Order: sequence, then C-alpha cells, then structure tokens
Amino acid sequence: MALDEATAGFLAQAAEGGGKPLHEMTPHEVRAMNDEFIAMYGPGPAMATVENVSVPTGDGEAINVRILTPTDDPAGVLIYFHGGGWMVGTADQFDALARTIAANTGCTVVLPEYRLAPEHVYPTASNDAWDVTRWTAERFSGLPLMVGGDSSGGNLATVTAQRAVREGGPAISLQVLVYPVTDSDHDTDSYLDPENQLMLDKQAMVWFWDLYTPDAATRANWDVSPLQGDAAGLPPTSILIAEHDVLRSEGEAYAAKLEAAGVPVHTRVFDGQMHGFFQFVNILPGSAAGIDHVCSTVTAHLATVGEGV
Repeated sequence: MALDEATAGFLAQAAEGGGKPLHEMTPHEVRAMNDEFIAMYGPGPAMATVENVSVPTGDGEAINVRILTPTDDPAGVLIYFHGGGWMVGTADQFDALARTIAANTGCTVVLPEYRLAPEHVYPTASNDAWDVTRWTAERFSGLPLMVGGDSSGGNLATVTAQRAVREGGPAISLQVLVYPVTDSDHDTDSYLDPENQLMLDKQAMVWFWDLYTPDAATRANWDVSPLQGDAAGLPPTSILIAEHDVLRSEGEAYAAKLEAAGVPVHTRVFDGQMHGFFQFVNILPGSAAGIDHVCSTVTAHLATVGEGV
C-alpha cells in the first residue's frame, strides 16, 4: 500500500524546505530540528499533576524524569522511553504524546530523559532505563507497572523487560513496543526495500548504531539487540509496526520470537505509515490512530489485571 496522503504531503513539504539527510547532520543539528516540532504538537491535555524529578543512576549521576499524572487515582504507571536513535529526544519533545497517552488511559506516564549518544554510548541508555524502572517500581508500588517506547525507546523498553526477568523483578505487567529496534542487521527485507527509505532510511540507522555502539562487537549483546536475547517469561506484549519502515522486519521477527516463547503477543501493522508517524501528535492522522490503538491496548490490559486474570 502507498503512503497515506497526509504522510506523502508532509514529506513533500519537508523536501521543499531542503536540508541535509539525517546521517549528514550533526547530533546538535538533529536535536535542534526536533525541537522545532514542539510548537506544532501543541500543549497536550491538562494533567492533575506534573513533576520534574531527578533520579539517581548506578554510576552516581542523575537523569531528569517527567511524571505526568492525569487523575488523583491512576489506574497504572507506564514508563515511556522516547525514540530518537538513542541520540535525540527530550521530555519536552515527547510531552504532548505522553500527556495524550496518560489522559486516554488514566495512567501515570513516566518520561525519562535517559542519557544520549554520542556523549554517552552503550550501555549508558540501557542502564539508565533499568535504574528508572526500579525507581518507578518503588515510587509507584501497588500500581501495575508497564513499559513502552518507540524505535530506540522500544528497544530500551524490551531490554528492560528482559533484564527484569533475568534479575527477578520488578514485575512488569505489559510492554508496548512501537516499531522497536530489536537487532543490528541492516540487510533485512525491510532495510533493503527502496519504498522504505523515507524520513528514516538505512543510512540514518547505520549512523545511529555507529553513534550508540561504536564498538560493533557489542551489538550482539542481548541488551543491545533484544532479538538475540531470551524471550521466555516476558510480559504480554503489543507491537505496533509501520508498513513503510526499515525496522519492519525486525519488529515482525521479534513478535515471532515472543510467540515461540509462549508470550502473549499482539502485532498490528499500520498500513500506509512510515517510521516515526506515531510521535507526530496533531500533525499526522496516523499518529492519532496509533495512539488510540496503544491506549486501547493498555486500557484492555488493565481491565484484565483488575479482574485478577
């Protein structure tokens, strides 16, 4: 299926503006470009409380974490790890998305600003995600704990879920993975498909990988490429995939791995969508559809938790 009309128009408008491909930009330039979208996203729904806190990490540093709570009696807590190739992303850039998820699920959303490459290479982001997860489990003890994220954030979410199984907790109730990075193989069918070389293409992903894991030997590690890890014991999983995405094959492969391990998994491919569509709140109609799907998944899962299933 071709790209939907809104996405095609969005890409055409971006092309008219000129600019370099992602892999020819500096990290600073990419970060500045992403900041330009904040005003376009809008403020997002109002929350009952918004906290910006500092969470300590295992190496003695601290990271900023935004906590968005839509109600005085949240139904659960979702840690949402933002995407951006482990190199881009702030709480402000994903604030509207996180608020929308919080408002539509009744859940507290925890939005970590994990440390980014190339200033902080692997395993910093992975370790930050783990430290925030343990902190969140303690802070919100008694609430169902879920993890989610898009792209590299989906990578961190499922790496964290695998680590929780390996280390005997904390208990994660659900993982929601939006076109996740699960492997470092750049020669899959979706990577090689010329129709998928859009806002994110193969060259950009190779660049992101080189920044995050300059030591290529580490890319086979389970906490870098979770497709190489052990899926046994992982929580129920929802995987959202974009039709026109270089990461499509590895998302589908990870879904198959989970299913083979006996993990309840639901995969939905969003036809006509490109990588990144989910985060374009109030810009791309596909984003609204993707968010609705994620929020429905979370709400339905919490209903089963409440029934003791």
